[in-house]
Amino acid sequence: MSVAPEIALLAAASPFPAVHPAGAQPTLGTLSRRLRMLAAAPERWWGLVRFDPARSVRIEIEDQPRYGAWLLVMPPGDGGRDCDCDVATLIAGEAADGAALQPGRVRVHGQRHWLRGHGAGYSISLHARTVSGRVPRAQFSVTEFSASRELAIQRPARFG
Repeated sequence: MSVAPEIALLAAASPFPAVHPAGAQPTLGTLSRRLRMLAAAPERWWGLVRFDPARSVRIEIEDQPRYGAWLLVMPPGDGGRDCDCDVATLIAGEAADGAALQPGRVRVHGQRHWLRGHGAGYSISLHARTVSGRVPRAQFSVTEFSASRELAIQRPARFG
């Protein structure tokens, strides 16, 4: 017997928890968590996805007072696009912003970057950033923080 229907009903009945305390600027961890929650709930945004063979399409899916989230759908052969997100993850296809984005992993950015699709099909990525464009990064410069996150994402620890 499966409990999946019951779990789905419970998840649908409860609203998403608050992203951050009222008035507080969301942290990178909070944005990453929110991005993972959105990626795990395609029923909230899949109906908004549009495929345009001539250009990339940016689709707003959350516009909150302290942060915003959007999808970016890029057709095959698209030249790419400037992106100002703080965190991103790949939903489908192939995309890179210097290094390849991986489905299920959240990439943290410290500055504007160029995102381009790769492969023969459409790529869909999910992005978020604070409304002010500045996320608190305690004890790291933007460059140091980005470099440390990139190393952590690209080079998993090896044991024994």
